[in-house]
Amino acid sequence: MKISIRHRYIKKIPLLEVVLEEKKSDALPLVIYYHGWQSAKELSLTQARKLARKGIRVILPDAMNHGERKSGPISSIPSVTFWSSIQYNIIEFVQLVRHFEKQKLIEDGKIGVGGVSMGGITTSALLTQHPEISVAACMMGTPAPLRYVERVMERSVEMDFFVPQDLPLLLSWVVNYDLSKAPEKLAQRPVLFWHGTDDPKIPYEDTADFYQMIEAEPYAENSQFIVGEGEGHLVKGEMMDVVAAFFERELKK
Repeated sequence: MKISIRHRYIKKIPLLEVVLEEKKSDALPLVIYYHGWQSAKELSLTQARKLARKGIRVILPDAMNHGERKSGPISSIPSVTFWSSIQYNIIEFVQLVRHFEKQKLIEDGKIGVGGVSMGGITTSALLTQHPEISVAACMMGTPAPLRYVERVMERSVEMDFFVPQDLPLLLSWVVNYDLSKAPEKLAQRPVLFWHGTDDPKIPYEDTADFYQMIEAEPYAENSQFIVGEGEGHLVKGEMMDVVAAFFERELKK
């Protein structure tokens, strides 16, 4: 099966469109897959190819301040560039979906989102505001971003580096995109969470605690949490296969 990888710009957003060559003009399930912090769209191509082979159209956008959109050094203040990049992902999501809707290239409204690390945080955030999302996969991100902001503030005191004391206020928009504060927004949608127990960057405990809180609730009956025992901040090929199979099963019903 030949896979088409097309570099393009949609509303000035640089992205890669990955799809089976023979199906590139067909209406297909759509998955927008977000890369991690200080990464780029090209580094998600392995996952995208695995999804495309399942008959899914995959969109890999560059987040603001990343890849083709990297215009200079990141802010010296921890988390400022990180959160602005996530905010742009959230803002631009609708633009990307609308483009493919207008082209009539989304099969029966089947829309999936996924991502790793920063992209996983983006994914969980989008679930709070976009009921049109059918399926999602949060890979080593966190559904509790407010807790992540709190951790940054705590570490700034411990390590004596500068963070504005009003950082939580500057990031006050995050509360509206914190899935842990409104878990009912899962709304019985199939959502896959994966996290390594030895992740040094985004704490495993935040995802584990979230899942423990929701797992018995009716709104989470189609959610699942896969624990990466001993795994760090890396999604391996075998887990990418699991993600591809998950999207195929849930988006192609």
